[in-house]
Amino acid sequence: MSPEKSSGGLTEYIVHHLTHWKVQVLGHDFHLDSWMVALGVGLLGCFLLWTQARKATSGVPSKPQAFVEMVVEFVDSQVKDTFHGDRRFIAPLALTIFVWVFFMNAIDLLPLDIVNAAVYNVGGAEAMHHTFLRPVPTADVNTTFAMSITVFFLIIFYSIKAKGGWGFTKELFTAPFHAHGTFAKIILALPNLFLNLVEYLSKPVSLGMRLFGNMYAGELVFMLIAGLFASWVTFPFGVAFNSIWAIFHILIILLQAFIFMVLTVVYLAMAHEHH
Repeated sequence: MSPEKSSGGLTEYIVHHLTHWKVQVLGHDFHLDSWMVALGVGLLGCFLLWTQARKATSGVPSKPQAFVEMVVEFVDSQVKDTFHGDRRFIAPLALTIFVWVFFMNAIDLLPLDIVNAAVYNVGGAEAMHHTFLRPVPTADVNTTFAMSITVFFLIIFYSIKAKGGWGFTKELFTAPFHAHGTFAKIILALPNLFLNLVEYLSKPVSLGMRLFGNMYAGELVFMLIAGLFASWVTFPFGVAFNSIWAIFHILIILLQAFIFMVLTVVYLAMAHEHH
């Protein structure tokens, strides 16, 4: 669906590409496209890692095996430097996050109109106009917040595990402003609780919004370039600009996957070690 073929021009082109494939679940919109793509690339990542683990040898590794080992060792070293407790759960979690977020982000490198082209070849222009699919799960705030809220529950779990239920509750009212007298503790209890709630709630918000904001902006740039250079005369320039942005976007894709992984480990380390 190019802007030239649409009565709404560039605006309608962008709005079409920003519209999700929605279904109703319990009276609420459910973004089926984000869920399907996230599940698909997650299973793909698991399959690729499993195939290399199954073929792993103690001798000279193949290039794919060497690459997987390099990724695993890189993630494990990051976890080892940050989290000083039992890493048997944290290290696989960090690897899962890094690989999964990278694969979801990498969908943004696919040609923007590949879905429209497939629908057009099957159902024609009318079907293409009424078919919506946003293929980048991390450009959907629901996806990023679902992951960050999961991390939030893990933070609470590790806080209670390290400090106990009473210790965790007590810390909410006694830190960061510590007091020795009973009266001072009572006075500072509510400010401490407020600051701790802000700190805990800011972690999933910043985690989810950072990933969403970067991927949404990257997706929007691809749409603007495709829309502004849609004619046959300017099409070669659009290809050139899109290629340049895609090369730069690879760094963003890797960086955002790394940041999400590292911040998750840092937050869990803080929950595990802070007293």
